[in-house]
Amino acid sequence: MAALKELLRPLVAFYLDLHRNPELSGSESRTAARFAGWLEGEGYDVARGVGGHGVVGVLRNGDGPRVMLRAELDALPVRERTGLAYASEGPAMHACGHDMHLAALAGAASLLARAAGGWRGTVVVVGQPAEETLEGARAMLRDGLYERFGVPAAALAQHTAPLPAGMVAHAGESVPVLAGSAGMEVVVHGRGGHAGAPHLAVDPLVTAAAVVMRLQGLAARETAPAEQAVVNAGSLHAGSGSNVIAERAELGITVRAQTQASLERLTAAVERTVSAECAAAGCPREPEIRIVSRSPVTVSDPETGAAVREAHRRLYGPERVCGWLPSAATEDFALYGDAGAGLHGATGIAAVYWMVGATGAREWSRASGNGSGQPPPGPPPGNHSPRFAPDVRTGLPTAVTAMTTAALTCLGGAEPGGAGPGGAGPGVPAL
Repeated sequence: MAALKELLRPLVAFYLDLHRNPELSGSESRTAARFAGWLEGEGYDVARGVGGHGVVGVLRNGDGPRVMLRAELDALPVRERTGLAYASEGPAMHACGHDMHLAALAGAASLLARAAGGWRGTVVVVGQPAEETLEGARAMLRDGLYERFGVPAAALAQHTAPLPAGMVAHAGESVPVLAGSAGMEVVVHGRGGHAGAPHLAVDPLVTAAAVVMRLQGLAARETAPAEQAVVNAGSLHAGSGSNVIAERAELGITVRAQTQASLERLTAAVERTVSAECAAAGCPREPEIRIVSRSPVTVSDPETGAAVREAHRRLYGPERVCGWLPSAATEDFALYGDAGAGLHGATGIAAVYWMVGATGAREWSRASGNGSGQPPPGPPPGNHSPRFAPDVRTGLPTAVTAMTTAALTCLGGAEPGGAGPGGAGPGVPAL
């Protein structure tokens, strides 16, 4: 407990600095340098530039399991509208909580280093770039993450969510935490011309609009009602003026599903739909359809996930550990586990992923109507919102101790005990 109290002030300063200075996917040089410097200060052997701006810190502490802890470096192209004194001012923002994840991982890395007498094994701390584009995990693995730093017995990660700060949420056994996804770029080819003579042209904008409308029925008609699936056209670009029929239209499409079979089925349906609409419109060329990103379904290892969940229940009490329903959000973390065996060639890696609350008590109360009997103004701002603002005071200590406790559970360290809000249990070594 004393070690955590000593860390909180520098950890909050670290978090505020990250939040003020967000960097987009693939450009995380400053963030990576700050994280690498923190790990070096705690005695980790640090490698930089792994799979881009990736950072890997290794702490060897005798014979025992190898456990990997991962957080993300990158921010989103969102202009912040939180009104916070430490808000970012440019076109980027930590609107998904990666700054909180990274600060919590820095804190866990410090606590593990300072409590090395209570566990044995090797801790591998990973600061991953380019999670938002679903490229970073694949890039780090292709750059030899496991060949250079060893295959872990367990891989751990957590994510902020619009739950009350101080809460931790786990999915049930073998229940997906996050969906798998496929990101697609589509080019519809038309024949340009004058807006006053549409019969002499083939309008790709009209065809693209027809594709967008047709996609709305795919999830409803090609998946079972009990399945969660999303097909979304997030961007459409075409034309340069109202009196010109364009030569081409470009679409950005994402498919998300809770099983790999559903994901493959819907991806094929999107390709079929695009091709059919282009044929119906008489487009002069076949459409270009390119898969630009893929992520597998995120599911926690049943045995290790249950052990981590129980450790969190002992640490915080059962009232602060809740269930988590499958989400259509997506991640590339699953690639570090068995889902990525095609990349890294390893199996038997117990990947565990959970959620930590980020919404402060005031914001949560306001969103629920403050008990006034009046209709609430709406849910608290969630991830990717320009108003997403994790409650640092309550959320960060919980995220630090949640990751530390999970790591100790996998390392076979001292058994965690109970705790009050934001605190660590007396059984956690030297916290």
